[in-house]
Amino acid sequence: MAAITETPEAFAQKLADIGLRNTPQREVVYGVLMKKQDHPTADEVYVRVKQEMPTISLATVYNCLEALVQCKLVRVVNFERGPTRYCPNLNPHAHFHDEATGATYDIDLPDGVLNQVNAVLPKGYDAKSIEIIFRGSAANKR
Repeated sequence: MAAITETPEAFAQKLADIGLRNTPQREVVYGVLMKKQDHPTADEVYVRVKQEMPTISLATVYNCLEALVQCKLVRVVNFERGPTRYCPNLNPHAHFHDEATGATYDIDLPDGVLNQVNAVLPKGYDAKSIEIIFRGSAANKR
C-alpha cells in the first residue's frame, strides 16, 4: 500500500478549513499514523507519540485524533465492541480484521464499486461512502 501524505501546507489548510490551527501535537499524531498504517487505537497512538513528544497527554492525543477526523485527514474504524481505531488511508477501501491476531488490513475495492452499490439502492437514494469489514483469520489456522 502506498503511503498517503499531505504536504505541510495542505495539512495546515485542512485544519484551517474547519477553524483549527496547526499545532506540533497534531503534526506528531498525524505523522505517527502515517508511519505505520496499522489502524491503531488512541492508546496505541499515545504510546507511539510519547516516544517523540514525551510531555504529551492522552487527552491531547484524543483531541488531536478528533481534529484529524473532523478535517478528514483520518477516518474512524470500529469493529463491534472493540476500541475505535484510526485509518489514514482515505482512498475507497474495505478492511479485513484478523480475529486471531487483532491485525487490520486495508483491502482495495474495485473501481466503480460505489456506482454498483448505488445501482441496487432503493430509488431516490445515493450512497456517498461504503464501509465493508471482512472478519476471519489466516487460512492455515482454520
